Amino acid sequence: MSNKKIAVLILCLFFLAIVGTVCADDKNSVPVYPGAKPDAETAKFLKDGLKLDGAAYLTNDSIAKVIAYYKGQKDLKVLFEDKEGAKFENSKKLSVTIQNPWRDMKTGKMRSDTLISIVNEKKR
Repeated sequence: MSNKKIAVLILCLFFLAIVGTVCADDKNSVPVYPGAKPDAETAKFLKDGLKLDGAAYLTNDSIAKVIAYYKGQKDLKVLFEDKEGAKFENSKKLSVTIQNPWRDMKTGKMRSDTLISIVNEKKR
């Protein structure tokens, strides 16, 4: 992943930290990708590091397949998309960010599974 793309993804996470929060009930209005497993470590980073009450999920499916799934959701619009990531938002200001590859903030290592983050972009 290029430095520019890493910077864009970091900027997206920073933006989410400033304006986002997720309530458990809100996450239910955006579907979780079928078969994706909760990622407790990344969710902890969202909560403790970025001050978000967000949700994070992992899948071994390709990023193209995950992006196609979210493009098929009627209330989501694409805000950003390329071969390594995408960001969607719905009418309730819930966002879905998809990344592959992505940097594990705890270990600093690049990961090759697909990360899905769901965050509420409404101002606190």
